[in-house]
Amino acid sequence: MISSTERNQFFERFAHDAFHLELRDDYSVPNEEGPYESWLHGTADDSFMTPWTQLMKRVTDSGMTVRRVRVVTEPHSPYIQWEYATTHLNEATGEAIRWLPRRKLPEGLAFPVASNDWWLFDDKLLAVGHFDDTGRVLGSEVIEAPPSSPSASASGICPGRWPSRTTSTSPD
Repeated sequence: MISSTERNQFFERFAHDAFHLELRDDYSVPNEEGPYESWLHGTADDSFMTPWTQLMKRVTDSGMTVRRVRVVTEPHSPYIQWEYATTHLNEATGEAIRWLPRRKLPEGLAFPVASNDWWLFDDKLLAVGHFDDTGRVLGSEVIEAPPSSPSASASGICPGRWPSRTTSTSPD
């Protein structure tokens, strides 16, 4: 298992595309706790995102793509509402982000890697996120030459196809 910092080094080495599938409605990420709590109380402090947005800007400015699909439950959790409120910062760096309500997933869809979140780099390297029972990030498991997931790919959730833009509305 590698740390988030080690996983982020893959962004310095991939050649074309990084795709992130997000399936959780809440993340307990230590460096987000203060900014998230501030947002809950009406104050925005997005400075914690600066290292990430600088990395993404550097990556996308060099011609590579970074895409995310966020599969979310409705009604939206406060954390998802906060993610939505900060998504413009990701998009300003060149990340492409789509939102997909969980209820719109095809019936019987089976996600790969035990339905964990993952980053797929150039369709060759998979970094699977692992979390403890409270939602804290434990790290990423790296799988080289990952097996494909026909049911997820065919559904339009995974790389190669985008789900329709039916989900870019406010979670309010």
